[in-house]
Amino acid sequence: MASTSPGCRIKFWGVRGSIPTPGPGTVEYGGNTSCVEVRADGQILILDAGTGIRPLGLALAAEFQQSPMDITVLISHTHWDHIQGFPFFTPAYNPRNKVRILGYEGARAGLATTLAGQMESPYFPIALQEMPGNILIEELKELSFEVGEVKAAAWFMNHPGIAVGYRLFTSGGSVAYVPDNEPFGRQGVSHGVTEAGETSAFAMDEKLIEFIREADVLIIDSQYNEAEYDAHVGWGHGCVDDVVDLAIEACVKHLFLFHHDPCHDDAFVSDMAASARKRAAAQGSALKIDAAREGEEVLLP
Repeated sequence: MASTSPGCRIKFWGVRGSIPTPGPGTVEYGGNTSCVEVRADGQILILDAGTGIRPLGLALAAEFQQSPMDITVLISHTHWDHIQGFPFFTPAYNPRNKVRILGYEGARAGLATTLAGQMESPYFPIALQEMPGNILIEELKELSFEVGEVKAAAWFMNHPGIAVGYRLFTSGGSVAYVPDNEPFGRQGVSHGVTEAGETSAFAMDEKLIEFIREADVLIIDSQYNEAEYDAHVGWGHGCVDDVVDLAIEACVKHLFLFHHDPCHDDAFVSDMAASARKRAAAQGSALKIDAAREGEEVLLP
């Protein structure tokens, strides 16, 4: 069982987007792809299974030793940087453990088919069906569900294919996880859509704002700065300026810039965070802003 202590603990295990980026330039923030651990209300929840899930799995195995684990993995979407670490997730190979994987429709086929596909020969030596762990893959149909005492919600994001963000409501506070999203309003303006179309685009962003409203923690795709975004319109990733504005309008308490671009070294990410803080301060906002880094823990309340 997970810890039953009150509150909610969040730990970042992978904060990078697109592809792992190990090396001297990413030591401070980390080079593993998307994976965030949430411990709350007796549950172990894992947001995405990028390469960061490998060190998480090793840490869990060391912590629990011979005790069985009950783990829930929430998959935002099935692009490689969000599932590529699962074949290396140690707890999934222990039959004493229960690993429940939840997500929405995968690429071209169901979630189970997509996850199994990346483990087929010639890509990987062990098939998903050969993993000895008690693994349950469930394709969600509703946007609200529960994991034990944790109430959860999902919302579809503006990203190629089918992608969702998650909101977890715990006894310690709420966590919004939006790993891949391009604000509709900015994309519409950049494409020069009609006035009616632009209005519709901003209305879609308003729905996202309501989804993340008053979150204690918002972890969100902030891959590009202003200059970079113009060359990546329609790629499905966020501009840090838009992310700050969305967080302020939604009255979020703590914003974590996430899904760092593989071309951004530590200094670049730090500059983006500093720029985001200046933007918030210029609007008179008390929003707390940090760039997500591997190994960092956040405790709520």
